[in-house]
Amino acid sequence: MGSSGSSSHWVRDPGKSASKLRNAESNSINSEFETEVNFVLNSLLADINNRDNISIQRHINEVRKALERFIDGTMDIRYGGSVSKHTYVDGLSDIDTLAIINNTELRGKSPGEVKDFFWHRLIERYPNTEIKKGKLAITLKYSDGLELQILPALKTGDNFKIAANDSDWIKTNPKNFVLALRYTNIVNNGKVIPTIKLVKSIISNLPESRRINGYHVEALAIEIFSRFSGRKTTKNLLKTFFKEASVHVLEPIKDRTGQSAHVDDYLGLKNSIERKMVSDSLAQISRKMQNADGGQIIDKWEEILNI
Repeated sequence: MGSSGSSSHWVRDPGKSASKLRNAESNSINSEFETEVNFVLNSLLADINNRDNISIQRHINEVRKALERFIDGTMDIRYGGSVSKHTYVDGLSDIDTLAIINNTELRGKSPGEVKDFFWHRLIERYPNTEIKKGKLAITLKYSDGLELQILPALKTGDNFKIAANDSDWIKTNPKNFVLALRYTNIVNNGKVIPTIKLVKSIISNLPESRRINGYHVEALAIEIFSRFSGRKTTKNLLKTFFKEASVHVLEPIKDRTGQSAHVDDYLGLKNSIERKMVSDSLAQISRKMQNADGGQIIDKWEEILNI
């Protein structure tokens, strides 16, 4: 009887053993797949971050010299937009700059007069470059593909005044937006900025009518991740962005800078046709990511990332 009792201690459940083996294999496969996807994401980010700083600064210096030749005083040209927020993507984002005219004879001119001055001087300096005069800025499109936007601005304390129209200046405080984005990035272990860059790269492959602009992407990221409690990895934030943005994009987002009522007025009112079209495209990308993960198909991720 003692022998019988002793042998029963070693009896194993075949079903439990098989289940443990399957779980171990599954975890190994998941880990390997996650490693592969992260490698692909990091490779794309490395390409995105390899922008030509020297070329950009050279263009900016030449523009400042071209404008200062014809005025008394000096002009300060500062980075704005995606470059100042570290969300710039070479080839996908314009280089936004603020041309601060306080220390020049242009100080008392209207926005329209300043833009006209900029446009005429730059046409003379760059006769073979495509130069456009828009509502807010002058845009130069260089032969190397770089687009540089020159936005006339007045410095007023911590704020700036930019063109509301050709007659009036409007106060704006881009610092509010920058601080909100910086905070959101910090509380998410520095993963929001790389996520934004990847989002911009992915949506650049959509038809123009179904894209959102870079500023809108950044505003959506603040909305989605300022109180995010999920896993703080670039891959998870990327999947979360497209899932949540497909819903958030249906409603206007208030502009924290005061430059306009909403960051996404270009899409019209709440639940507009334009918003629904963009929402559908973002939701499609979200489903593709889910399917790629479900089937653990690295090629599907590469297809989404267009690499």
